[in-house]
Amino acid sequence: MRRLRSSTVVLGGMGVLALTITACGSEPDKRCVDPLSREELPRYECESGGGSDDDNGSTSRGSYYYGGSVRDSRVSGGSFDRTAVDTGGFGCSGSSGG
Repeated sequence: MRRLRSSTVVLGGMGVLALTITACGSEPDKRCVDPLSREELPRYECESGGGSDDDNGSTSRGSYYYGGSVRDSRVSGGSFDRTAVDTGGFGCSGSSGG
């Protein structure tokens, strides 16, 4: 049998470790969305306060939507609550919600 070099074993192990850490610590996709129509909006629509008045008296129209997918500029399958979205990943246990 052929013996593996120690550097091959170390590099392979580090790759698996990096994959595990990245998958477990990853955040769900975050999109700016109109809460009523569920239409995807430009990010700046969420950055001025999430629907509340800013100092200039203008309001932002969007809220952040986590996870899910976009089809025809509309989102589905995610949540406006980041903690309700399962980030999943290799070796992780997550909770899914609605």
